[in-house]
Amino acid sequence: MMPATPKTHKRKSTQYKPLTAMMEAYCQSYIKTPENQTQAAINAGFSPNTAAVKASNMMRDERIQKRIAELMEERNKRMRVSADYVLLRLVEIDQMDVLDILNDDGGMKPIAEWPKVWRTSLSAMDIATIKTTQASLQKENGEADLSVEDVEHILKKVKWPDKVKNLELIGKHVDVNAFKERLEVSGTVTIADRMAAARRRVKEQAGGEE
Repeated sequence: MMPATPKTHKRKSTQYKPLTAMMEAYCQSYIKTPENQTQAAINAGFSPNTAAVKASNMMRDERIQKRIAELMEERNKRMRVSADYVLLRLVEIDQMDVLDILNDDGGMKPIAEWPKVWRTSLSAMDIATIKTTQASLQKENGEADLSVEDVEHILKKVKWPDKVKNLELIGKHVDVNAFKERLEVSGTVTIADRMAAARRRVKEQAGGEE
């Protein structure tokens, strides 16, 4: 008599089960901190002791994956962020030239005269404030009544952005696949051609949503 073949129990699919409140909270938290799944789980209410395991398990759940993709797509539409936008910003930051913010004598120009890409892309700046007494009003008895101070702000130091890291994080954060795209570029297609095409797509997208 042949021995009975043991029955294998197939794991039931969770595809059609609704997400729990904590799962939904995890998805909402994840799109804010995609670089830290464990912290996203903690923010969603999971115990710090089990958050890493919970996050790992949830990221394998097709329902979680689908919900995160939906949330990211919704946010990208609100923010008008796309792979083309990331590509344009990458080129803008890559082309930042320090001469654009320096005078001929090597001193820094006033911030108001900087190109927009410099004002929006610096990681940090160090500004010193100097106060000097300019004038004073006197009472009849000779005592000073009011001093007027001249405040001068001096820009001492600026910190350049980490150009590559900055755009990698943007690409990852919005999941626009800007760094995953597989391109078949012939010898006649240059980066200028790709940039021109990207600008056209961004312009068309902006015009279509007005």
